[in-house]
Amino acid sequence: MDYISYVKRLSYLKELIEKGKVKSPNQVADKFNCSEKTIRNMINRLRDEGFDIRYSKAMSRYYIHE
Repeated sequence: MDYISYVKRLSYLKELIEKGKVKSPNQVADKFNCSEKTIRNMINRLRDEGFDIRYSKAMSRYYIHE
């Protein structure tokens, strides 16, 4: 995957998390046609960029804590 595609996917992943549509890395991996590990790495990259991404067991989804 080239850098521009990666950045676009990263932005889209952030948007999905903001909308509460990410329940598991596996779910997104299927949508992005990549591995769960890649999605986990992308979530960690967003965290490194300053987004406080957390997983809620009660809601069964990722969210950005503000």
